[in-house]
Amino acid sequence: MNRRMIAVLGGVAAMAGTVAFAGPAEAASTPCSAEAKACVQRSSNTAWLTDGAGNVTYGGVPITVGLPKYPTPLGKFHVQYKDIDHYSKQYNGPMPYSVFFTTTGVAFHQGSLKVKSHGCVHLSKAAAVKFYNSLHPGDVVEVVR
Repeated sequence: MNRRMIAVLGGVAAMAGTVAFAGPAEAASTPCSAEAKACVQRSSNTAWLTDGAGNVTYGGVPITVGLPKYPTPLGKFHVQYKDIDHYSKQYNGPMPYSVFFTTTGVAFHQGSLKVKSHGCVHLSKAAAVKFYNSLHPGDVVEVVR
C-alpha cells in the first residue's frame, strides 16, 4: 500500500513539474493599433474593445459589416455620439444602442449577424450593450481589412 501511495504522489509531482514548465498564456490582441478603444476587422467579421493601451477588455465578438456596395470604411475614427434608441429614417429601421464613429452616420449597433448593413457594424444585443456602455465621444475606433 505504501508503494502505491508513493507511485501516485510521484505521478502528481511529475505532472506538477510539467505544469510548472508550461509557458505563460498569450495575451489576447487585436489587429489594430494600441490606442484603439474599439477594433473592427472586416475580413474576420470580428470586433474587440480594449483599454486604449492594446489590452483586450471584451471580445472578439462576431459582427457583420457593410455590403460591398456600402462598405464599412477602413481607417481610424473617433466616437462622435451615442443614441440608445436611434431610428434610421434613411433606411427605415431601428438601430438600438448606436455608437456613431464617423461623420457620415456609420455606427456600431444591435443588428442582424446574418445580414450585411449599409456600412454600419452589426452586433448581438449583448455586444451592442457592452460597446454602448464602454465607448465614449472621442474614443478611437479603428477599422482594418
